Amino acid sequence: MAAVTIDLTLYCENTRLLAEFWKTALGYVDEIPASRHGLAGEPLGRLDLPAGAPDDEGALLCHPEGAGPRLTIVRVPERGKADNRLHIDVRVPGSGSAADRWERIRAEAARLVRAGGTLLEAFDDHILVADPEGNEFRVTAIPA
Repeated sequence: MAAVTIDLTLYCENTRLLAEFWKTALGYVDEIPASRHGLAGEPLGRLDLPAGAPDDEGALLCHPEGAGPRLTIVRVPERGKADNRLHIDVRVPGSGSAADRWERIRAEAARLVRAGGTLLEAFDDHILVADPEGNEFRVTAIPA
């Protein structure tokens, strides 16, 4: 049986804005080819985007070393019925005490706010943040 892998797809109104935000948040880069007209079988190639559509119709991001899932960001003309069109947990690495983990969570949330996110609420083990279009995600630590 082959190993299971996943790709994540995020629907949004401004692909360039969210691509830049998520590249900063996750350390991802544009996948090569970094075009919405990627190779046949690529997620953006399967969307049948109209010829001559603007370059901000979609983005395909990946980890520079191939770790983790790819993130496909696709522009849709209308907001979804639910506010979140994808849920992501940003998990900070490292060991140490609960206080150490919490400090790393706080530092990462602050970095993402500087990148354009919005701090929403702090909980016992994570901080709820929104990306520039209001998609909520959690900043949490990898379990000790």
